[in-house]
Amino acid sequence: MITKNLIYSGIYCLIALGTSNAQNKAHLDKSKPMEERIDLLMKQMTLEEKVGQMNQYNGFWEVTGPAPKGGNAELKYKHLRDGWVGSMLSVRGVKQVRAVQKIAVEETRLGIPLIIGFDVIHGYKTLSPIPLAEAASWDLAAIKKSASIAADEASASGINWTFAPMVDIYRDARWGRVMEGAGEDPFLGSKIATARVKGFQGDTKADLLKVNTIAACAKHFAAYGFAEAGRDCNTVDISNSNLYNIVFPPFQAATEAGIRTFMNSFNLVNGIRIGYAARWLLEKDMSVSEIAYKSGFTNIANFNRSFKAFKNRTPTQYREDFSGLKRIL
Repeated sequence: MITKNLIYSGIYCLIALGTSNAQNKAHLDKSKPMEERIDLLMKQMTLEEKVGQMNQYNGFWEVTGPAPKGGNAELKYKHLRDGWVGSMLSVRGVKQVRAVQKIAVEETRLGIPLIIGFDVIHGYKTLSPIPLAEAASWDLAAIKKSASIAADEASASGINWTFAPMVDIYRDARWGRVMEGAGEDPFLGSKIATARVKGFQGDTKADLLKVNTIAACAKHFAAYGFAEAGRDCNTVDISNSNLYNIVFPPFQAATEAGIRTFMNSFNLVNGIRIGYAARWLLEKDMSVSEIAYKSGFTNIANFNRSFKAFKNRTPTQYREDFSGLKRIL
């Protein structure tokens, strides 16, 4: 009798546990509308899990090997299993991506898959000319095709997101990143921004749901190409006229093409530190602002990189910095 009761109790616990798991993962029900699934997911997420979705790690261990032991890698691995990581970089190849996605989907509480990002700049397996050389052709159809082929190959390797196109306009040949953009002309830069966004993402919003497209990222917002003396990440002092007529048009074109993400730049803009500067610039151009906020995130890694400069700041400067950050959030 005791054994029978134990069996019944076990069955009851399994049924209860199964029902609980089904309820906890109702957001995975593909028959529900997407907005409803998002709402169900958000209601279940803890604050740590929500913040974790903005956490981006570089590949930090041999994914198909054993779990890392000791040091920073072990801590990051724990964060991954706790659902405190939203995206990863430099995880390449079907085996690697599948292994890390398996952890995110099957071992975390809510099973949220990772976004896998990579710098797909001028091709993935099939290499195209550098973006500046492509721009010199003025062949927009070929440029779009180049991005489309890159998206096709990258997506086949498990990549969801590229940090391209770079739509910065620049006028100083000393700047070390001139080869990554379309040159000095905002008209041509805007046309190429549109071509490359649609090449990566497809012509419509629905195309991004296809298996052979990837999310694009317009960078670097903004005025990154106007760094003083052509020194990368140097300060920028720029007029409103140049912002509106030279810098913003390619970002506007990317917006109208349906770009899904933006990346902030690394520089001061007219004396304003990065982060605050991005918000100030967005407020200047509401058309870009609307899509940037709707897209949900910029590249968090760049904010982390920018914050390294804080280590030598005074307590008063820290208070000013984080008071400003609170206003942004």
